[in-house]
Amino acid sequence: MIPDKSSKAQPEDVVFCKKCVMSNQRPGSTIEFKNTSKKERRLIGFNNKGVCNACEYKSIKDNDIDWEEREALLKTLCDKYRSRNNSYDIIIPGSGGKDSVFTSHILKYKYNMNPLTITWAPHLYTNIGWQNFQQWINSGFDNILLTPNGKLHRLLTRKAFLNLCHPFQPFIIGQKICGPKYAALHKIPFVMYGEHAAEYGDRMDEAFDPKMKEHYFMDETNADNLILSGEPAKKICLDNGFNLSEMSPYLPIKPKTIKDANVQVFHLSYYIKWDPQEVFYYAAENAGFQANSERTQGSYSKYSSIDDKLDTLHYYTTLIKFGIGRATYDASQEIRSNKIDREEGVALVKKYDQEFPDKFFDEILEYMNITADQFWEVINKNRPEHLWEKSNNQWKLKHQVS
Repeated sequence: MIPDKSSKAQPEDVVFCKKCVMSNQRPGSTIEFKNTSKKERRLIGFNNKGVCNACEYKSIKDNDIDWEEREALLKTLCDKYRSRNNSYDIIIPGSGGKDSVFTSHILKYKYNMNPLTITWAPHLYTNIGWQNFQQWINSGFDNILLTPNGKLHRLLTRKAFLNLCHPFQPFIIGQKICGPKYAALHKIPFVMYGEHAAEYGDRMDEAFDPKMKEHYFMDETNADNLILSGEPAKKICLDNGFNLSEMSPYLPIKPKTIKDANVQVFHLSYYIKWDPQEVFYYAAENAGFQANSERTQGSYSKYSSIDDKLDTLHYYTTLIKFGIGRATYDASQEIRSNKIDREEGVALVKKYDQEFPDKFFDEILEYMNITADQFWEVINKNRPEHLWEKSNNQWKLKHQVS
């Protein structure tokens, strides 16, 4: 089973990073490092200064990594896997967003690889998302578009929202495992994702290992034991008239299959210094990637996570469960990249973070087959008491960045 990080207990004391605007409520993050062992701290150079993982990692990237040496390692890796018979030699999973466009384009045109791109389809394509997906392919890439059983995927999304307030969980599971699964299926042992989640605050020790850990994309291998959308997959099938075989796209591939196929999974951000805004500029200049014509609700940005109409709901649920909305994620990233300063980031968070994303609301309700009353019931029951309070019939965050 791929765990739902939102189910883990959050610290009762809310602490904000001193460098960016992220708080210690982010799943997988630590600011005070209370759960980080001394061995781990030595490994990744932590010092307890009230700075979040992502900002610490940015400091390490700026000061402690020889990027010319890392690029030399990338060239060696590409030489190892490069096809000698014109066949595909690398799998690149992605949506056609800026990150996958950058990853595929630079590996093909700078490092002379022959990629097969793999896309796990969004729930509901936005116009700009579909346009960028088509532009990606038209800029020189073969692609397999995996579109899961619509009836089942809608049901799983609905249950994930009702049970977990996490409508993106089924999508994330499919997205994470499709690359290694298709690498094994097509006997292409080299898989490359874009950025490692350490760029945003996940555990940094894994970011210093070039190979993606197997547990990152697989745990359970039997549908009888798989917990999906907060319920046993077997029960979902029995209750709703599906066969267990229809759960196959969500079922992690067996570790033995990965090992037998000698599939190795990597992140490009280990080898190339990753800057999201520079990645956007590269994708726009070299592959025709376009930002949206309007800012994304809940934030001020126009170019990140714009493929799926459910993206804005996903970020809204993180605001509800963790007190961290989309503007917090965007501003934190841009502070680390020196595009804005912390004062501006705080102002942007206060202006946009709690904005309700109503643009696709009716379509999302229809997609998940729920009413507006059901929606708000789920939202309000998932507000942690240490983060939210109700005053004059209005919900307010108890702690805000300053």
